[in-house]
Amino acid sequence: MFGKLLVANRGEIAVRVMAACEELGIDTVAVYSDADRNAGHVRYADEAYNVGPAPAAESYLDGEAIVDTARRAGADAIHPGYGFLAENADFARRVEEADEVTWVGPGSATMERLGEKTKARTVMADAGVPVVPGTNDPVETAAEVEKLGEEYGYPIAIKAEGGGGGRGMQIVREAAEVDDAFETARREGEAYFDNGSVYVEKYLDSPKHIEVQILADEHGNVRHLGERDCSLQRRHQKVIEEAPSPALSKELREEIGDAARRGVRDAGYTNAGTVEFLVEDSVASETERGRGDAAEPQFYFMEVNTRIQVEHTATEAVTGIDIVAEQIRIAAGEKLGFEQDDVDIDGHAIEFRINAENPAAEFAPTPGPLETYDPPSSVGVRLDHAVAQGDEIGGDYDSMIGKLIIHGPDRERCFRRSERALKHFGVEGVHTTIPFHRQMLADETFRDGAHTTKYLDEELDPDRLREAVERWGPDGADSTGAPAAPPTQTLTVEVDGQRFEVLVEDGLVEAPSGGDGDGDSNGASVAAGAITAEMQGTILSVEVGAGETVSAGDVVCVLEAMKMENDVTASAGGSVAEVAVSEGDSVDQGDTLLRLE
Repeated sequence: MFGKLLVANRGEIAVRVMAACEELGIDTVAVYSDADRNAGHVRYADEAYNVGPAPAAESYLDGEAIVDTARRAGADAIHPGYGFLAENADFARRVEEADEVTWVGPGSATMERLGEKTKARTVMADAGVPVVPGTNDPVETAAEVEKLGEEYGYPIAIKAEGGGGGRGMQIVREAAEVDDAFETARREGEAYFDNGSVYVEKYLDSPKHIEVQILADEHGNVRHLGERDCSLQRRHQKVIEEAPSPALSKELREEIGDAARRGVRDAGYTNAGTVEFLVEDSVASETERGRGDAAEPQFYFMEVNTRIQVEHTATEAVTGIDIVAEQIRIAAGEKLGFEQDDVDIDGHAIEFRINAENPAAEFAPTPGPLETYDPPSSVGVRLDHAVAQGDEIGGDYDSMIGKLIIHGPDRERCFRRSERALKHFGVEGVHTTIPFHRQMLADETFRDGAHTTKYLDEELDPDRLREAVERWGPDGADSTGAPAAPPTQTLTVEVDGQRFEVLVEDGLVEAPSGGDGDGDSNGASVAAGAITAEMQGTILSVEVGAGETVSAGDVVCVLEAMKMENDVTASAGGSVAEVAVSEGDSVDQGDTLLRLE
């Protein structure tokens, strides 16, 4: 077994991996950016090292710096968590080639085969797993996409080869939309996954999103741990997941589980992973529907996630298997200690993603301080998080505060426990998704398990979200105040890039108030005609140039903030006098993007 493991990630997943390490007797190493000096995962680790500035590209995505840090710390394993470099085959290969450092995950060659969607489709089709009609090779031009649209029939999906979680995917419902969607998918693929290649699939309009958790060791043993239903999504981002799915029959559950095992075994896959499927009802005749007979669902392979997933916790709750610990054991060369028949599904579990977002404002990120943070406890409640009261939810990374996982003996009891836990989850200082979750627990379609991936975007009345936020939202969500200083204070210092904590017991060190006391407390004033950033983020593209004329509502640039792509539009028409940013620039809230005259 390993002696020391570096977690190449941040936040709750870093703490989750470290917790598994502690139980296995493994020391832990955290890495952090300048923005995360005092983050929860840094406080939790045995050691912590700075790997760069706040932008992820200069810190958490700097593979060379992370491997060098592992060597410096004496770590003999690296776990990537999810996101960042977790599905980057080049990074996995870098770790594999490093002396005396083991990669905790599938091999880089397997990641290349299954991480790129077109290759994964081919592998699964060869294994006899049904795949959605589409291309197994990248498409090079918008004209090719148009021809495929005519062949498959609209709607179709243009997808980035390295994409996932809705990133790099564009839905096209008619030929006139192809050009813009093609360029957007390529741009997102390049920006998020360093891979601008795209492919095309027939788009299923109202599917269930079902994924199967698998574990595979280096000795030929492959197990699946049942399925999760991840159909409740917004803009293809999952928001609530549950295990098992309320929509599958026993026969279909077994069929999908067997298909997942068969596919990953034929691919030579090892470690943890998830095989994702789309399940859509076949067309039943009016006579069948009149009799109330249900049509047999059809399932299609969608993709393999070659990493641990956010929602692995729901599967852990119903199986009792520590998936992260199994990842580490597999990477250390151990055999899986259980047979497929040993996997029992005990009750029901739901995971709620608690994000710093305002559901009443199209789930816009709401970074800020956690003035109050009072999470629930008691029977059936698990909370994976890396924050505490007084921490700041910044805008540099995603908006997740934590994950609330509820387990019960059946789905109905799980819902009742969820209602209790969410009611007693106190957060002030930022908006959160808690009101949304409370609303969904009362939603008839969700309670019946009849929701599809389209339900939130196309069917749920936005007024219900506004009412939920008004009823259950924070009182002080717009406050910028900080909690009072404690009677003792822990100071953080760095020596040669390594983080240390010093406890000040005799007195406090007061932070300077800053500023000259004049002007608006928000600290932002811009000249007339300026278009400014409404949030911190990264410029993905600039759509206009100096001298061009724009009209009200025109998109002038695209800003990525907290893993969401946002169109920045002109509020009035005019001529572009100055463009103050370029593609790839990081901006803060209030920064001028361009000026109109």
